[in-house]
Amino acid sequence: MAVSIDDIKKLRAMTGAGLADVKKALTEAEGDFDKAKELLRERGLAIAAKRSDRETSNGCVLVKQEGDFAAMVAIKCETDFVANGADFIALVKEILDAAVAAKVKTLDEVKALKLANGEDAATAVQQRSGVTGEKMELDGYNYMEGANVSVYDHMNKHTLATMVQLSDSNEDAGHKVAMQVAAMKPVALDEASVSQAQKDEEYRIAVEKTKEEQVEKAVVAAIKKAGINANLVDSDDHIESNINKGWLTREEADKAIEIRKTVGAEKAANLNQNMIENIAKGRLAKFFKENCLVDQEFQFTEGDKISVGDWLEAQAKGLKITDYKRFSLAAD
Repeated sequence: MAVSIDDIKKLRAMTGAGLADVKKALTEAEGDFDKAKELLRERGLAIAAKRSDRETSNGCVLVKQEGDFAAMVAIKCETDFVANGADFIALVKEILDAAVAAKVKTLDEVKALKLANGEDAATAVQQRSGVTGEKMELDGYNYMEGANVSVYDHMNKHTLATMVQLSDSNEDAGHKVAMQVAAMKPVALDEASVSQAQKDEEYRIAVEKTKEEQVEKAVVAAIKKAGINANLVDSDDHIESNINKGWLTREEADKAIEIRKTVGAEKAANLNQNMIENIAKGRLAKFFKENCLVDQEFQFTEGDKISVGDWLEAQAKGLKITDYKRFSLAAD
C-alpha cells in the first residue's frame, strides 16, 4: 500500500528512526503504526545482537543539576561520527532530563523511564541503534542529592563529566574542584575512603616493586664491577642486538647472564625485610597523596604547591568536599 508523507513524519517523530527505515516499516506493516514501531524495535534488537561483540569506545556523557538533585548519564556507541550526531546527543539529553525530573537512583530505573514518545529509555536506545546501525549501550549513571553540588562537562565535549558536593555554598570552589576531579581522576575522597582491599593490593605491589629494585641494584653493581656496561645487558633481546652490533662480546654476555642469575638469587634470599617494608610504606603514602582527592596537589592555583584540602580551607574555614562522582568514556 502507498504510505503518505504525513504518516512517515508522524512515525519518524515518534521513534526518531531514519526516513527510509520508517517508510519501509510502514509499508511492511500496511500502515499499522503499532506494528511499524515493533518492526523498528526488532531491527534495533537485531543490530544490537549482531554487533554484540563490538567495542563501544565512543559515546556521550551529559550531566545536569536541578534544585537539590544532580545526575549524569552515559550512552556508548562505536564511532565518534554517531557520538557527535545531534539526534544521538538529543536522546542522551532527553533521558538525562527524565532521570533528573524523576530523581531516579539506579541505572535500571533509568532504563525503565518513559520518554516523550511513550517508549522506555532502554527501547529508545535500541531503536537509535537500528537507525545508526551501531551497537549502543546505556552504560553509566550517577546521581547526587542535596545542596552545594557543582557539575562539570569537561571542555563541553560530552566525554567526561564530574559532580562535586561541598560542605558549604561556594560556587567558584565547587567548579574548580569539579575540574580537579576531571583532570586528576582520584580513586577516593581521602585515605579513609580507600577500601582495605585496595590498600592491601597497593601495599603488595609496593613490596614487590621494592624487592625487584633492590635485586636489580645489586645485579647492576656486580655487572659494572666485572667491567661490563650494564646498559648493554639489561635484556636478552638487547644482549643479542648488541653482540650483532659488535658492542658486546659473547664472553661478556655470558658472564653478565651468569652474574644476573647468581647475584640476583643471592640478593633476593637476603633482602632486609625492615627496609623493604619501610620503603613500601613510603610508596603507599605517595599513592594516597597522588590518588586521594583531598590530598592531591591542587591544579588550579598559582604560587606555592598546596593540597586540595588545604586550598579549600584557605577559601573558607571548614570548607570540605563531602562527595564526588566522575564518569569518563576513556579507559583511564
